[in-house]
Amino acid sequence: MVGEGVVNDTASERARQLAEAAPLPVVVLDSERRLVGASADAVELLGDAEPGRRVSEEALDAHPDLLVLFLAAVPELSAYQELRAGFTAAVSHELRTPLARLLVLLETAALPGSDIESLVDQARQEVEQAGELIDDVLFLGELETGREVVYLGRTRAAPIVEEVLEGFAARAERAQVELERRVDPEVELPLRPRMLRVVLENLVLNAVRYAGPGTRCTVTVVAADEGAMLRVADDGKGVSAFDVPRLFERFYRADQARSSRGTGLGLAIVKHVVTSAGGTVEARSAPRQGLEVVARFPA
Repeated sequence: MVGEGVVNDTASERARQLAEAAPLPVVVLDSERRLVGASADAVELLGDAEPGRRVSEEALDAHPDLLVLFLAAVPELSAYQELRAGFTAAVSHELRTPLARLLVLLETAALPGSDIESLVDQARQEVEQAGELIDDVLFLGELETGREVVYLGRTRAAPIVEEVLEGFAARAERAQVELERRVDPEVELPLRPRMLRVVLENLVLNAVRYAGPGTRCTVTVVAADEGAMLRVADDGKGVSAFDVPRLFERFYRADQARSSRGTGLGLAIVKHVVTSAGGTVEARSAPRQGLEVVARFPA
C-alpha cells in the first residue's frame, strides 16, 4: 500500500500482524520510513526491527531480497483484499528468484570458456520452475472460484493412486525413495478424479523431494470414522516442530526445502482441495522421524 498521509492505529496494527505472519522477508514502513512491522525473516536480515524506528534507504539496499511495503492512509481493506494483496506480493517475489538466476546464467554463458551445455540445462530448470509457479498460482485461482470445482461426485481411489505412483516411479528411483501403497480397492473419496490426482501428486512429490535416500513413502487409503482417510507418510528426514504448523501456508518452506526448486504451494493446494471437499488435513513430523500427512473425508 503506497501513498501519503497519517495512518490510523487500526491500519498499523493490521499491517504489523500481516507482516509478522508473512513467510517471506517483508517489512512495512509508514510514509516517513518508520518501521510498522516485519516478518521473522526480515528481522533476521535487519537485526534491529523495533517498531517506530526509521529504516534508511542504505539498509534496505543492503538486502535486495527484502520485500518493502509502504503503508499509507487508505480506506480499510476487507480480509479478502488484504489476503489477495499479500498473495500478489508474494508471487511477485517468488517469480523474481528464478528470473534473477536465469539472468546470471545468461550473462555467464557470454563469458569465454563457459560450459554452454551445462548453463543451458540450468537455465531450462529455472524456466521450468517459473512455469510451475505460474501453473500453481492459476490452479489456486481456479480453486477459489468455488467449491464445485473440487467437489463433484465421488472417485474410487485405487486406480488414481496406481496411476500417480507409476508416474513417479522413475523419479523416486533416482531419489532412492521406495514407493508403497496400502489402498482399499473399494474406498471412494469425495473428489473429482483430477482433484484427487492433484492431492496425491503433491503429497508424493513432497516425499520424493525431501525424504532422502534409502527411505520409503507409503500411500494409504482406507475407510475410517464413518468416512475415508488418505495418508501419505515417509520415514525420512522429517521437519522441526516449529515448521509443522506452517507447512500448509502458501510459499512456506521448511529449512531443508529452502534450496529446493519447489514452488512452495504444493501443500497449500492440498489443504485447499481437501477442505473444499469438506475434509480436514493435518501434518505430523519430527526430525529424522519422517513426515505424515493425513486427510480425512466425511462419508
